Amino acid sequence: MSTNVTLLSKKLSDAYKAACLAELEALKPGNVHIFADGHGMKVQDFIKSAEASCAVIAQDHLSVGERVYKAIEATNRAVGLNTNLGLVLLYAPLLHSYLNMSANPSRSEFIPCFSKQLEHTLSLLSEEDGARVASAIVLANPAGLGNVSENDVHDSPKVTLLEMMRSAQHKDKIAWQYTNNFSDILVFGLTKYEQAIAKWQALTNNRRQNETWATTALYLSFLANQLDSHVLRKHGEALAKQLMQEALEIEALFWSADNPKLVQKHLLAWDASLKSRNINPGTSADLIVACLMVRNFEEIV
Repeated sequence: MSTNVTLLSKKLSDAYKAACLAELEALKPGNVHIFADGHGMKVQDFIKSAEASCAVIAQDHLSVGERVYKAIEATNRAVGLNTNLGLVLLYAPLLHSYLNMSANPSRSEFIPCFSKQLEHTLSLLSEEDGARVASAIVLANPAGLGNVSENDVHDSPKVTLLEMMRSAQHKDKIAWQYTNNFSDILVFGLTKYEQAIAKWQALTNNRRQNETWATTALYLSFLANQLDSHVLRKHGEALAKQLMQEALEIEALFWSADNPKLVQKHLLAWDASLKSRNINPGTSADLIVACLMVRNFEEIV
């Protein structure tokens, strides 16, 4: 085993854990964060999940499917809850792509090079990857999973993981990333995050605080620009559209603020409202973790 590969695996494991913990520090209305637990889950559940899954997801010489299954199996043992299926599904191919990059791009060239490698990784996903991920999904048992007519995970579908995701892309934004080269992450998400970092950077010399507010801004942008898959599956299209409309108003208020802390009271009120209605925009939270992960990759370059 190459010492360099092992060292990189450790860095990628750390990048995953750091992104998971950073997401918890951001005020994300409707989701679990350090300001408020919710939906029968506590912040500590997510911390334990990050610690358990980071220990296995970046191991050397695993396939994408093996990374997903081992991470979900470890999470299930640690907390017995579905706290991280979406973000594990996102992180596994991202991590795998970074591990297999042959080029060593500069910071400015990283995203184009990484995007090309990710496209290659996704094209090589196998039926075994599909079977492993299907088993992981059944083990995690996400809310609103149900049964589908095509490539149902309960039936051990005999298709590649990419084909499995392609059949689900119209109803699931995690699956959509696989069939669209993670453009919500690499294009929309990272752009919005950098815009937010720049907007409030002059307010404070505290980089971590600025990044936390930028994470909230990114979360609101995802909520305001697309239907959240988790809410769509669990509550239906009408409520998912209502959530997006509410998010548009909060997002406009947040981005117009000279100081984001002045909007904290509104965010907490909306957080309480969403949780009282049992609305958890979990997919949007998963997407922002993936954005934070890729940004951590850039720091490794």
